[in-house]
Amino acid sequence: MSSKPVEQLSQVIVRFAGDSGDGMQLTGSQFTNEAALLGNDISTLPDFPAEIRAPAGSLPGVSGFQLHFADHDILTPGDAPNVLVAMNPAALKTNIGDLPRGGTLIVDADAFTERNLTKAGYAQNPLEDGSLGEYQLHTVPLTSLTVGALKEVVGVTPREAERSKNMFALGLMCWLYGRGIKPTIEFLEEKFGAKRPEIAAANIKALRAGYAFGETTESFAVTYEVKPAKLAPGTYRNITGNQALSLGLVAASRLSGLPLFLGAYPITPASAILEELAGYKHFGVRTFQAEDEIAAAGAAVGAAFGGSLGVTTSAGPGVVLKAETVGLAIMLELPLVICDIQRAGPSTGMPTKPEQGDLLMVMYGRNSESPVPVVAARSPSDCFHAAIEAARIALKYRTPVYLLSDAYLANGSEPWLLPDLDTLPDLTPTFATEPNAGEEFLPYLRDEQTLARPWAVPGTKGLEHRIGGLEKADRTGNISYDPENHDLMTRLRAQKVAGIAGDIPELEVDDPDGEATVLVLSWGGTYGPVAAAARRVRASGKHVAHAHLRYLNPFPRNTGDVLRRYEKVLITEMNNGQIMQLFRSQFLVDAIGYNRVRGFPLRAAEVAEAVEALVDAA
Repeated sequence: MSSKPVEQLSQVIVRFAGDSGDGMQLTGSQFTNEAALLGNDISTLPDFPAEIRAPAGSLPGVSGFQLHFADHDILTPGDAPNVLVAMNPAALKTNIGDLPRGGTLIVDADAFTERNLTKAGYAQNPLEDGSLGEYQLHTVPLTSLTVGALKEVVGVTPREAERSKNMFALGLMCWLYGRGIKPTIEFLEEKFGAKRPEIAAANIKALRAGYAFGETTESFAVTYEVKPAKLAPGTYRNITGNQALSLGLVAASRLSGLPLFLGAYPITPASAILEELAGYKHFGVRTFQAEDEIAAAGAAVGAAFGGSLGVTTSAGPGVVLKAETVGLAIMLELPLVICDIQRAGPSTGMPTKPEQGDLLMVMYGRNSESPVPVVAARSPSDCFHAAIEAARIALKYRTPVYLLSDAYLANGSEPWLLPDLDTLPDLTPTFATEPNAGEEFLPYLRDEQTLARPWAVPGTKGLEHRIGGLEKADRTGNISYDPENHDLMTRLRAQKVAGIAGDIPELEVDDPDGEATVLVLSWGGTYGPVAAAARRVRASGKHVAHAHLRYLNPFPRNTGDVLRRYEKVLITEMNNGQIMQLFRSQFLVDAIGYNRVRGFPLRAAEVAEAVEALVDAA
């Protein structure tokens, strides 16, 4: 325990930044685990460079990890850090603009060599020219202190010793904010102990050295404490969006009694779902890493035809390639879940950055009339429930369903309250087992309520039927070029999707006192910043209503009524106004768009400013 004074804080936002080889993601993840174990509410934002290995010390090679931890419920990883740990000049240059005046800045002084300064574009050393005077600057020789602490560790090269400096920084931060280091020691022993015990020993010693440095240095006068948050009782785990989505798919498999088949081609930021699900073979999960996106989608459709829960995953560039196969699944009327983990585009764009630019593509990016349901997750942990809901709709209505996430949700993390299994829905599908029209089987004889066609597993005696991409005759499923039949089938497929509106919850509005004249609406990953912004506006004594959309096609049946209830509607999106176009065309509401496509989540403070401006003008 520190002998220095302890100052109480309600929340802290810390950002670690360094070269992509400095271990910033590992450092941030372990600091997150320490905060989670102490009971803080947490929200994280990893920020990966797009390049596989950018030149060391370059601006494009900077990797960051931001953690927001608090003694109360929080909704975002924070707009800006209170503390910035910069491991080199490039990390400082790319991140210093986000650090507010008076913020704490900790830098590795050893990294500010003439060569590194030149790479980062500094004409002078910012640690010496007074340009950082408005911050609480702590210059710590992290590299030399780490190498010195590890000089007696046998079997560790100087380069390996230097690479342990991230653990020194982690130890220092754990001391500064009253975090224990035992969980990280256990992690290091498990990760390296068996194959490289000397590496485990070096990292543990560096961790302890950083912790001790904090206690003995005169640079830090106080330490800080953030007490545990008052969360709902239950068992929690820290979870990323991709992990939650994967577990949601596994749960859907168990709830439906169907084997889960994933057909996928590796692509950022969706690859982690393939990697995660590959570890669940004991739950009957089968993963197939296909040679391309089209093959991945085709395999998933084939699995669905064979009676499995078929899933395919990708990001925007890969979803484009899957479009024709999704059209085939629409014609076949088979259940299929397509997970689009959105990233900034177009083309390759910014592969590691979030965006919401794929909405209109998944809505309309296929030939002809081919409507599909669209569901969007709102937070990392919500990806679990969104995956189950997408599977429920797909299985019940025999249709492909798009499940939208994004790079922020996929890689970000938060506490997840493990659900009561009894509260999860029963997804058991009904398979056709015998003829449905006397002695004849009609594969397109629809359920009167859902308009779903029978699902007949190949090999079921007496249920042989034709499949393929050509238009089907009503009821019989035979190939048909009849104009009136094509018109009928086109309308039936559209009616089936539109009818799902009666099977989803109505749009809920958070309007505590009912006096708001302005409604701010969010969907997908904009939920957290918008909900946080609404809190800020209300705290200032003003009134604002907030509604969040999970279902993007069809919209909840009361959406039009909600929109027309308010004088002004602000729609927030990480695109140039895609859902606003849909609202204006469907509901004739002159909504206002708040649109940012900067490659990172919306900032709550900026959204709050936009909302307040509307409230004041109302």
